[in-house]
Amino acid sequence: MSEATKIHKSGDEDADEVLKYVPALRAYARSLTKQHDDADDLVQTTLLKAIANISKFQRGTNLRAWLFTIMRNTFLTDIRKRAREFPGKADCASTVLSCAPAHDERIAGTRLLQCIERLPRHYREALLLVVMIGESYETTAEICGCAIGTVKSRVNRARAMVIADLGAKNFLDVLEVR
Repeated sequence: MSEATKIHKSGDEDADEVLKYVPALRAYARSLTKQHDDADDLVQTTLLKAIANISKFQRGTNLRAWLFTIMRNTFLTDIRKRAREFPGKADCASTVLSCAPAHDERIAGTRLLQCIERLPRHYREALLLVVMIGESYETTAEICGCAIGTVKSRVNRARAMVIADLGAKNFLDVLEVR
């Protein structure tokens, strides 16, 4: 087998490995964008960048963290681009709910998500990665480009902020349906 064939085969294997992480990428994209269409676009852009640059991935390192880092950097770049652009309002009457949901758990879940959305970005990101997606502190630190202690601190502070925002005394009160 020639050297070029070995390199190509290795790249194909890495590209196949990338596809295993699509569900986790979708979950992370939805937590970042809060819009299903934008999340799908972010996942697609991340996959395109990852597969195009698969030769830059160092085998033996954490592929999932590499993908999440690509996604996070792409998302932050898009935010910077949008800050320079001034499009018209995207609000549309058809996207606004005409009546609130009546189901208690759904209302409680919506309140919780609203509290999470109000968190500063760095706290929200750490909380979503560790608590909702289930990433380890180490992987989250790698994705966010900070120390593990910083991630632990951000998650702890984010939990405290959510509890305070909900008017609960402790975490167990948050779990009760109101």
